[in-house]
Amino acid sequence: MIATIIQNYLSKLYLPSIAWNDIIEIIILAYLIYKIMAWIKNTKAWNLLKGIIVIAIFLIVAYILQLRTILWVSRHALGVAIIALVVLFQPELRHALERIGTRRFFSGINSGTRGYERFSKKTADEIVEAVFSMSRAKTGALIVIEQNLELNEFLKTGIKTDAVVTGQLLINIFEKNTPLHDGAVIIRGDRVLAATCYLPLSNNDTVSKELGTRHRAALGISEESDSVTIVVSEETGNVALTANGQLERQLDRNTLMTRLEFIRTHSGGLNPIYYRNKKTPVRDEDEKQDI
Repeated sequence: MIATIIQNYLSKLYLPSIAWNDIIEIIILAYLIYKIMAWIKNTKAWNLLKGIIVIAIFLIVAYILQLRTILWVSRHALGVAIIALVVLFQPELRHALERIGTRRFFSGINSGTRGYERFSKKTADEIVEAVFSMSRAKTGALIVIEQNLELNEFLKTGIKTDAVVTGQLLINIFEKNTPLHDGAVIIRGDRVLAATCYLPLSNNDTVSKELGTRHRAALGISEESDSVTIVVSEETGNVALTANGQLERQLDRNTLMTRLEFIRTHSGGLNPIYYRNKKTPVRDEDEKQDI
């Protein structure tokens, strides 16, 4: 009896044929959905997505129970809601389109490609030496390393230097009570393009209240672009790094060199925190407020 029912069900089951172009479409759509979800996860849109899922479940329940008034209201409000979402998240959508236009589309797949150097090994050594020299002296610093997305709008807020990156230059720039110490330094390749640059502060509500202006500025520029920023705390001397809206704190010399080596040899504008070496995990110890 059961076997007959199963056989009748299978005989009526329709299995569509799958051609090679269908497989290509599935791969492309899967990749696009993955990239969109990865982008949403690192923006304020993540909480919005969770809210949309809750509303969708509610509407499914309303459809099953045939709550006609709720379904009528939802149908007529859908168009307005979509327009409202586009207006509300216009900055995030603009930044996403900018990143698509300035980075390799398949960088996430081809992230291990070598033979490319964003800046020289000497520049990386000079940055690390300067950072930990300032860390020992508890000199606050904010060093932005440009990746694929050019930071021209932020360069305009600072003072042009256009000098070769050296440890002594960075130390002199951030020395207390000097004309250039306030603000951020922006590095492109092997050159310091500008100093005293103003960066946008992060509006992320989940950021610890103990973090001060430098850390929030570092997070802000990482949310606006694919740049990587090194922060030296003036209060504690601790070293932190931000990328793609993520913060890695309490870095030691070897960990920072590993991150810079990753940035230096990868062309995709990728997040060195996400691809960090498992032997050097993120530390979550609290830091005192950095002013």
